[in-house]
Amino acid sequence: MSCSSSPLALMPIARIEELPLLTRNFARPARTRVFKGGRGSGKTRGLAKRAGLRVYQLAEMGVEGVFLASREHLNSLDESSMEEIKAAIRSEPWLADYFDIGEKYIRTKNRRISFAFAGLRHNLDSIKSKARIIGNWTDEAENVSEVAWRKLIPTIREEGDGWIAENWISYNPESEESATHRRFVKNTPDDCIVTTVNWQDNPWFPDVLNRQRLEDQRLRPETYDHVWEGAFLTLTEAQVFAGKFVVQEFEPGPDWDGPYQGLDFGFSQDPTAAVSCWIYDGKLWIRHEAGRTKLELDETPEFITSRIPGFAEHVARADNARPESISLLRRYGLPRVQPVEKWKGSVEDGVAYIKSLGGVVIHPDCQQTAREFRLYSYKVDRLTGDVKPDIFGDWPQIAGDYRVRGVAVHQMTAVTRPESPEIVLIDAPHDWSDPVVVPEDQADDEPEQEEPKPQRRSRKKASEE
Repeated sequence: MSCSSSPLALMPIARIEELPLLTRNFARPARTRVFKGGRGSGKTRGLAKRAGLRVYQLAEMGVEGVFLASREHLNSLDESSMEEIKAAIRSEPWLADYFDIGEKYIRTKNRRISFAFAGLRHNLDSIKSKARIIGNWTDEAENVSEVAWRKLIPTIREEGDGWIAENWISYNPESEESATHRRFVKNTPDDCIVTTVNWQDNPWFPDVLNRQRLEDQRLRPETYDHVWEGAFLTLTEAQVFAGKFVVQEFEPGPDWDGPYQGLDFGFSQDPTAAVSCWIYDGKLWIRHEAGRTKLELDETPEFITSRIPGFAEHVARADNARPESISLLRRYGLPRVQPVEKWKGSVEDGVAYIKSLGGVVIHPDCQQTAREFRLYSYKVDRLTGDVKPDIFGDWPQIAGDYRVRGVAVHQMTAVTRPESPEIVLIDAPHDWSDPVVVPEDQADDEPEQEEPKPQRRSRKKASEE
């Protein structure tokens, strides 16, 4: 990426190693660049470094404004790409020397360009009104709505002598019908370059991830292609809720039944999760979700109520295996939390109840819920491919609330229904010839522990109540 016509042409050259497929994409001019693929591809880390390099180049050309790092939803900086960009910049000493990096900001020391982190659904308007957007990178773009793209794309229009504002998009594909796929891949614009990048395209693909990949290939073949090869998540008969749910905008009406609220306590790597939903027209409508791992119990009420309107004012049902937690939550701001009983087979009963409804409608705000409704599956025989009646693993993360939710609704209504890396040359203020490679993070998962199983109460007693 040498710029002989640039005013920086006489400066020393920095040598930077990066994914070969990224280098080939950026070697051609384009307004929009799309990078799609599965886990372990290195695309997020590579684009984080490219963002730092892009801002450096534009600032040295005298360009002023903000480079936007966006996602569909962004409730806090912890959910943004900030830490990835910080790490990428710091991996190149000369680049790190060019930036002022604080706890909550990244900007060039000459103050010409700063990074802005925003959610496209709710935060973009405030940034547009205050700053000149000179580029954008949207990570985890699979679930970005068409409404958000229509709002963002017209803002990526700035250009000047020798440069244009570019729009970068990275994601792991899930649905062929997603707004992102339809807009940029199925109907690719003339000024857009699409690159598929997967684990085998990453020269630094670590052994720890390869072991996970091989395990998934052996034990979870029904989702392997989606997770590792960037294929769509195909809904088959193994998917528990195949054909039973849709994701669409809605607001509950005054004649709807609800809200029905569920709360599941986090344990080990699973998050504390809460949801609110309604029943209308024979369907389950899921409007709000809140979830986070390693959430302290005394922080839970404020975390949930800031994300689910009215949660404290309505009854919420939680796992009765944690009575001491329910008692504390009542004292700390959730006075209407009530325990809901579990029994052997309660997960299957909850699933059966939800499947007996006319459908499930999930609001786009509930991204994790929608994702896990897609992933929730029955076990598949490894040799024959036959779908078994057993549900694969535990009810996943936020969707775990619907076990509680399904049981609670069932009880209340008394219803009984069953290569080698590419070398990039970039003009730099110093001669840094040794590339820096940031190693992949490695974290050991904590072992899961079994929760106590309460005694099942008789159905006769339940019906009398």
